[in-house]
Amino acid sequence: MKKLVLAALLALPFATLAGPKQTVKIKTSAICEMCKERIEKNLALSKGISKSDLDLKDKTISVEYNPKKTDVAAIKRAIAEVGYDADEVVADSKSYEKLPSCCKKGAATMAH
Repeated sequence: MKKLVLAALLALPFATLAGPKQTVKIKTSAICEMCKERIEKNLALSKGISKSDLDLKDKTISVEYNPKKTDVAAIKRAIAEVGYDADEVVADSKSYEKLPSCCKKGAATMAH
């Protein structure tokens, strides 16, 4: 029992270092598994994002992030830089053009 309490007390400072986390849901133009992998991989490399999960059924990505390290606008920009729309932020046209043809059908809101 003492070991369990000690372990919990030792872990507490590390848990608080991670900071508060918030979750945001963002509508994307993603349509397939390749889109999902591309967006989630890019977000995993972004500062302040701890996890993301894109639901292809409703094209919405849930992103858990640390608001002390990033914000919703930066997350939307990161998605747009990969070539996908993110709510009102339109996909970067150069990145969009580099997407596989199967991924381009979903970005209907983009002006070409």
